[in-house]
Amino acid sequence: MNTHWKYIAMALLMGTASCTTSTKEEKNPETTTGEPLSIILMIGDGMGVPQVSTAYYFGSDTPNFSRFKHIGLHKTSDKSHRITDSAAGATAFAIGQKTYKRAIGVSVDTIPQETIMEQLQKQGYQTGLISLTTITHATPASFYAHVKDRDMHEEIALQLATAKVDFLAGGGKKFFNKRADGKDLFKVLEDENYHLDTLELSKTELGKRNAYLLAEEGVPSKTEGRGEFLGDATALALDYFGQNGKPFFLMVEGSYIDWGGHAEDAEMMVSEVLDFDKTLGTVLDYVEKHPNTLLVVTADHETGGASIGKYYEVDESTGNKQEVPEKVSVNFNTDQHSGELIPVFAAGHGAENFQGIYENNEIYHKIRQAIDQKKK
Repeated sequence: MNTHWKYIAMALLMGTASCTTSTKEEKNPETTTGEPLSIILMIGDGMGVPQVSTAYYFGSDTPNFSRFKHIGLHKTSDKSHRITDSAAGATAFAIGQKTYKRAIGVSVDTIPQETIMEQLQKQGYQTGLISLTTITHATPASFYAHVKDRDMHEEIALQLATAKVDFLAGGGKKFFNKRADGKDLFKVLEDENYHLDTLELSKTELGKRNAYLLAEEGVPSKTEGRGEFLGDATALALDYFGQNGKPFFLMVEGSYIDWGGHAEDAEMMVSEVLDFDKTLGTVLDYVEKHPNTLLVVTADHETGGASIGKYYEVDESTGNKQEVPEKVSVNFNTDQHSGELIPVFAAGHGAENFQGIYENNEIYHKIRQAIDQKKK
């Protein structure tokens, strides 16, 4: 008899738990509405674990990187080189397959592949690209262009002019209006219903696409006085997408972390990481207020072989050096890219998919997985 009542009690408890779970699910719009998932992909070009670490040693506040609970690592090698470049790295994110070094949006045999941004456009998504370099540079180009070599800037610009990206911010004016073929791509953009500004991040115009091309090539670095362009452009894009009320895909590139590594310039690299982290705070605040969003933060590769080490002061008269316990130094062992594993931080809907260690092209598939999970 006791055993009989034990099983009845267990059945009742299980039924109660099931009802409770069902009630919670009904109250959670994330599991019932089927609203498409918005995607924000932030790429700190050249940003490995050492670069992220500098935010903890040189920033005045707790870095926004600390707000992530889901963290993984990806492997960067491409099909032609163990040490990749930004073109092959970003293309792996964009098309879901590894390709050769310098490739933009094409497979190993140079056949154009539809990017995740192009796929989502067909599904009614708004799209946006933000970069500190020319908007035709390797990282942003990999999401809309299809060329065999990253240095084909004029061809890349020609493709961008009709790619129907809703929000663009970066540099690269000369590839649009000072071209070898004499074409005026600014006019093409205006014919494609763009509000075009080449002077400042002016207010967006609803009912139009918006393009901000604010430098002949790249915008200045932080050490050259760039100001708050990265954060301001990102906030402007998010506000614009929100007013339109449709799901979106936004790629934001912190380009000059990479350039600081190439120059072996610790001040430049650190200032760019801190600027990226500040922008990250803005985006994380947005994700917390808009849970129907997936944020993925990563890099294409590490640059500089950077490390954080002891800081020494040298006595000029004797040549003796003494460690300063409360300081650290940034050291470089190359001015080129390295083969380090790259961190991946994720927040929002589907963030749990990004834990573990995997190939860089898996980021595309993990984003698609989150989008598809949301449809169910």
